Amino acid sequence: MLGVIAALWGFTGICLLFSSAIYRLGGMALEMPLGSFEWYHWLALVLCLVFMGFAEGYRGFQQNFSPRVAARIRYLKQNVTPLRALLAPVFCMGFFHAQKRRQMVTIFLTLGILGLVMLVRLLEQPWRGIVDAGVVLGLSWGLVSLAVFTVQALTRTEFHYSPETPDRIS
Repeated sequence: MLGVIAALWGFTGICLLFSSAIYRLGGMALEMPLGSFEWYHWLALVLCLVFMGFAEGYRGFQQNFSPRVAARIRYLKQNVTPLRALLAPVFCMGFFHAQKRRQMVTIFLTLGILGLVMLVRLLEQPWRGIVDAGVVLGLSWGLVSLAVFTVQALTRTEFHYSPETPDRIS
């Protein structure tokens, strides 16, 4: 029973994190002064949406983050400990009890994202709204792909993605 609760907490915690960012950044994106856009603003918006949809949504989330997190949610359900249950969202994201390489990538990626967030905050509208619109698209794609992969991981007898834990090489 604790495994099911931990898996649900891991999934829900990550969804809450993404949803919070989507809500906050979506507000900034909606503040874009679309009526005063020049052609280059529209071009930047389209390019940002295409780039972030592909790079963040498809490549980052759908092909990497979401299947691995879903595999860790499945692993957590079957291998729960009190610490993993308590910290399920950060466990599922790979901050601990992960292969060393995965842990380092997760930490440095998080630090890089935080740095980019701080830089984007310095942008004026409409540029900040343009970037935020792209991030909202990528995060939304990530949220949907995480839900799809998690359902697959928890309902299928086999799930062919590695949780990248130290005891699992595959």
